[in-house]
Amino acid sequence: MRIFTLIHVLISLLGIFSGFVVVSGMLARKQFHGWTGLFLATTTLTSLTGFFFPFHGITPAIVVGIISLGILAVAIFARYARNLAGAWRKTYVITAMLALYLNVFVLVVQAFLKVPALKEIAPTQNDPPFKLTQLMVLLAFIVLGVVATIRFRIEPLSSTTNSNQRKESITI
Repeated sequence: MRIFTLIHVLISLLGIFSGFVVVSGMLARKQFHGWTGLFLATTTLTSLTGFFFPFHGITPAIVVGIISLGILAVAIFARYARNLAGAWRKTYVITAMLALYLNVFVLVVQAFLKVPALKEIAPTQNDPPFKLTQLMVLLAFIVLGVVATIRFRIEPLSSTTNSNQRKESITI
């Protein structure tokens, strides 16, 4: 179980890291195709591998995993089946941000459970330091999500498009 946990954590951290790379691309109005594939794959694997830990009944982690997989299904559909066309671009940004947020949310939970210094200042998930940290993470993701949705929905004009537009205006 220890090796499985390590693999799960590494996949999760890779998903979070690649997710932030993808978000930086959204903010810059760029699509990082390889990073996007890595983010969606590792984030999906994170949720799937989470179901293989021993549990009894429905736990908050199981609920988060189910929600995450639903969100990821929509993100993958918007990105690959709909190619970000029209409203699917905004749908993709929102669902990708939500999937990344859920991974970071779980990371914060796990940090407060496993890191001795954090566990000492917030022994339960009802303590103010834990709640404040989760609130700050949520607010940061809301701001990032709004900005990414605004910036990524407008595709930058490529140099090919610009030269084609110049040719059309010259020939008209």
